[in-house]
Amino acid sequence: MKLPEGFLVGAATSAHQTEGNNVASDMWVGEHLPGSPIGVPSGDACNSFELWRTDMELAANAGLTAYRFGVEWARIEPAEGYVSRAMVLHYAQMVRYCRERGMEPVVTLHHFSSPAWFAAKGGWTAEGAGESFCRYVDAVEPVINAGVTWAVIMNEPNMMASFATIRKNMESRAAEAHSEVAPHYGLPPADPAMSAALLRIHDVARDHLRARYPQLKVGWTVASQVVRALPGGEAAALAYYESIEAPFLRAANGDDFLGVQSYSRALFSKDGYVPGGDEVRRTKNGWEFYPPALGEAIHDAHIEAPDVPILVTENGIATDDDAERVEYTSGALAGMGAAMREGINIRGYLHWSLIDNWEFGSFDPTFGLIAWDHQTFERTAKPSLAWLGSIARTRVIPDAQWSAR
Repeated sequence: MKLPEGFLVGAATSAHQTEGNNVASDMWVGEHLPGSPIGVPSGDACNSFELWRTDMELAANAGLTAYRFGVEWARIEPAEGYVSRAMVLHYAQMVRYCRERGMEPVVTLHHFSSPAWFAAKGGWTAEGAGESFCRYVDAVEPVINAGVTWAVIMNEPNMMASFATIRKNMESRAAEAHSEVAPHYGLPPADPAMSAALLRIHDVARDHLRARYPQLKVGWTVASQVVRALPGGEAAALAYYESIEAPFLRAANGDDFLGVQSYSRALFSKDGYVPGGDEVRRTKNGWEFYPPALGEAIHDAHIEAPDVPILVTENGIATDDDAERVEYTSGALAGMGAAMREGINIRGYLHWSLIDNWEFGSFDPTFGLIAWDHQTFERTAKPSLAWLGSIARTRVIPDAQWSAR
């Protein structure tokens, strides 16, 4: 299949998971609390705060036409009301360099991590949270005006709402064990108060961004778990889907795009989530190896927001076998291509992730197209990076060949 002119093919990262030493953030604080369930703190991460040019050069040299990265609110506003001009200029420089290297910058304004002061005040459910976020949006005006067209308001709000449920139940041993299943599959339903707050702030932030930056395409990303029912599990699957996914997809009606993020699927019996047995082919982090998830996630999003263009903002696999990464991704792209042939408006594909990074308590799940030395931070491009770059250059989706085992 030939992709249309202007179709974006690239890769994604998040600030906290790659930059390192995000010391003013709530996640950094949480990672270092006594008894924290986070096994390994983010620490230096990939040192991408210093090496972002190297990362972008590798992506651009491979032929990628887009790069999604985050602006870190905790660096911009480390203390309430104080804006770091140096950090604003840092991210503006990243945007300009991304364009200079021929890649479309897709900028995420919030990717899970918030300033510690914001969390201490109660976070998203606190009074004035929307105003605080819009003040930050105003502060990054030089970043956006440096050349941003695609702006993600926040990443996976439905996962943030699920994490809120976990936090409220951390005193139970079962919930504490559950918190280690990150970031998607087998998570509990969304916390209603957090969901309501995020849905409200989505509307406030979207209207604020559009009024201030008319050139922007504004949307948010939703983690699709491809919730499906086994015989007898229809009610359980629907209840879970309506809690953790559907409201966030529907909120995108009226947005300029909807970011679809897909990795695997979640099956439900009448008793709830079914993790599957030993017969299931699995990725390095234990999820089912299921490339068709992307095409199915796109269809779910299209049902809930039929008139909103879709941007695949994350899709990938944790594996040490780069040939398996290509196998998985080719199957996922085939599903995306089939959806496009059916008439669904898809504007781009961004692979997760550009580089192996910190995955919420561990560096073991290797999702990246680029590896790095944990002592020297030296980067090594994997063959999959050149493979994806060839798709970006030719705009041709290859034939998919994958197996369930």
